[in-house]
Amino acid sequence: MNGGGNDGRALQRLLDELGRLPSIGPKTAQRIAFHLLSTEKEEARRLAHAIIDVTDQVHFCPVCFNYATGDTCSICADSTRDRSAICVVSEPRDVTAIERAGVYRGLYHVLGGVISPMDKIGPDQLHVRELLSRLAADEVEEVIIATNPNVEGEATATYLSRTIRALGIRVSRFAIGLPVGSEVEYADEITLARAIEGRSEL
Repeated sequence: MNGGGNDGRALQRLLDELGRLPSIGPKTAQRIAFHLLSTEKEEARRLAHAIIDVTDQVHFCPVCFNYATGDTCSICADSTRDRSAICVVSEPRDVTAIERAGVYRGLYHVLGGVISPMDKIGPDQLHVRELLSRLAADEVEEVIIATNPNVEGEATATYLSRTIRALGIRVSRFAIGLPVGSEVEYADEITLARAIEGRSEL
């Protein structure tokens, strides 16, 4: 009986931990837990070791705050990158998305969030001070702001644009518009506004 009780507690502990992950509800946590129970122990161990290794080895780059395994991230350490441009993003996952496109060759700066007064997040809670230090020290000619086109992202972009332009550095914004296959009538106001602003001649 005690063994069964321990098994139940072990399963509940796994469900509780999975439930703490973002976008994982109780049903999804159950599916993942039961999948793990049905796999070979070696597969479960590999997953556990991978999680431990990534938390032990991956940290924030002290320069741009992207994920890194060395002294700096691989992008900051790459001497072939264009150091005259810095692309400012909210989170490290945004760096990954932009890199997948394969067209941007400059550097990055990760804010660690966006300005959100409702959540009591202002510039001081983000890596804005570190960005301004980089701009003062480096030969940066352009800052590209790539925060999301929502209320918080636009507020952050406006604040950064005003602050950085005062330093005499050119500021640009990704042209974010209507995705291919979408319909104008279903687009929100911000998406339409960015689509109009980012229009190109045919």
